[in-house]
Amino acid sequence: MNPNESSDLSAATLVALRTTDDAVRVITEHLKVKEMGPADHIRTKHEVKAFVEGAGDLNAAEELLMRARIRREETQKISMKISQEHGERMSQ
Repeated sequence: MNPNESSDLSAATLVALRTTDDAVRVITEHLKVKEMGPADHIRTKHEVKAFVEGAGDLNAAEELLMRARIRREETQKISMKISQEHGERMSQ
């Protein structure tokens, strides 16, 4: 699976990726942590590490996917708001 694919990552795929070499890096790339804010990026990486090192199951994988999606969406909303405010100030 290519980390740049537009398809959504499934919980089953996430569980399978736990066994790969450098699983934390691979999973965080798939979760697109670089699209998150710095604190969310770090928080997600810690959650991924705990998931990989622990006995995470499909439920844990689904929760991880959901939290990562929410964090990316929040970052995008904040970025859009800042861009809009900046555009409004520039047009005045």
